[in-house]
Amino acid sequence: MNFQEKEQYTFNDLVAIMKLLRAPGGCPWDIEQTHKSIRQNFIEETYEVVEAIDNGDAKLLQEELGDVLLQVVFHAEIESENNSFDINDVADGICKKLIIRHPHVFSNVIADTTDKVLKNWDDIKMKTKSQSTQAQAMDSVSKALPSLMRSQKIQQKASKIGFDWDSVDGALDKLDEEVAELKEAIETGNQHSLEDEMGDVLFSAVNVSRFIKTDPEKALYNACNKFITRFNAVENMAEQRGISIKDADIHELDGLWDEAKKSGL
Repeated sequence: MNFQEKEQYTFNDLVAIMKLLRAPGGCPWDIEQTHKSIRQNFIEETYEVVEAIDNGDAKLLQEELGDVLLQVVFHAEIESENNSFDINDVADGICKKLIIRHPHVFSNVIADTTDKVLKNWDDIKMKTKSQSTQAQAMDSVSKALPSLMRSQKIQQKASKIGFDWDSVDGALDKLDEEVAELKEAIETGNQHSLEDEMGDVLFSAVNVSRFIKTDPEKALYNACNKFITRFNAVENMAEQRGISIKDADIHELDGLWDEAKKSGL
C-alpha cells in the first residue's frame, strides 16, 4: 500500500502505519520502544490535550487527540507482537464495559437522573472488579494520578458510604487541626513527621475544596499562574524604581507584592 497517495486516512490506516513502523526494515526508533520507554510520552500528550481543551482551541484539540490516539495504537501494537492483545481487543473491551455500565440504556434498569447513573456505575464497577469493600475501591484509584486528584477521588469514595463531615465547617476545622500539628512537627524538626504532617495538611485542603465544589488541581493551577503574573509585576515595578530584585530585602518585595495584589493582579 502506498500511504503517500491517500488524501484521507482512517483509523485502520493508523494501525497499518504503526505495524509498518514496527516491522523489520521499519523505523529503528519505533522498533526499539517499549511500554516503559514511551510511558512519559503518553502522559505528556494527555496534558497537551487538556491544555487544548482549556484554551478552547478545537484545531489544536484535533491534533493533540491524534497524538494520544497514536500512543494507544503504539501500546496495543507492542502487545500484538507479543500475541497478548491487539487494538481490536482494546476496542472490544471498552465497548463491553460501556454496555455493562449503562444498563439504563442497553437493558431495562431505570436511571433517569445523573446521580442514579453514577451510583449504578460505581456499584457495577465494584462488582466487575470483585471489590467487596470501599477500602478496595479506594485502593483501586490509580497511584499514578497526580496526588491532588487521587486524594479527591479517594475522599469521594469515602463520602459515598457516609464517612464525611456534615458541612465544610468540619473540613475547615480538620484543616486547622492538621496545620497545628504541622507547626508542632516543625518545632521538633523531625523530617519524617514533617512530611507526614504536610501530607495531612494537603489532604485536608483537598477535602475543603471538595465541599466548596472546587477542583483542587485546577485551583492550584490557577494559583501558579496568578503567582507568576504578580511576580512579573513585582519585577517590573522594581525595575522602574531602580530596585534590584536580587539585592532587595523581603520587606521591599512584600511591599511591591501588595501593590500588585491591590492592582487586581
